[in-house]
Amino acid sequence: VLDFALVAVVAYLLGGINGAIITSKYFYKKDIRNYGSGNAGLTNFYRVFGKYGLALVLAIDIMKTVVPVVFAGLLLQRYGMWLEGSAFAGFFAMLGHAYPVYYEFKGGKAVMAGGTLVWFVDWRVGIIVWSVFAIAVLLTRHVSLGSILAGLLYPVCMAVLGVDSAFVLIMVSLSGALLIYRHKDNIKRIINGTESKLTFR
Repeated sequence: VLDFALVAVVAYLLGGINGAIITSKYFYKKDIRNYGSGNAGLTNFYRVFGKYGLALVLAIDIMKTVVPVVFAGLLLQRYGMWLEGSAFAGFFAMLGHAYPVYYEFKGGKAVMAGGTLVWFVDWRVGIIVWSVFAIAVLLTRHVSLGSILAGLLYPVCMAVLGVDSAFVLIMVSLSGALLIYRHKDNIKRIINGTESKLTFR
């Protein structure tokens, strides 16, 4: 119980480190949350500032997920719970990204955190959800739609592929649900036909 509590705290605090906010503040002297859609995520950063700085945003958002997931796996593998630890840490890293204590609980939508996590849980699911995400974005230019579909498919694919642990299924379902919930406003705009489209520039 103490090990899981430690994992939750570490994953949440590391997950709260936001690449888009850090890069916009220290490189552009602006806060990404005051521009575009106001979302502190990769897509809004790209819309506002373009490609310069994207690599740093990606590096921060990927590593802040990789570190707690690997830490949890190593810590809990002595109980034979590498997968459980990874899925658990990944959810709290996503939670930290979405509601970071450092930024008044106003963070991003946890897409990159979730997209990184999935490779540690099951690489086959990673291939599926990232392929669906890419196809959806290319066809519709709605990053939000690709993210929502990926969030839906994540727990479904895990169940279909036959994960043995009910705990893992619960954690991946919570991760998928969090991702979809963070896109609730986007869902409304998609339905209304007012959702912004990604411009490749």
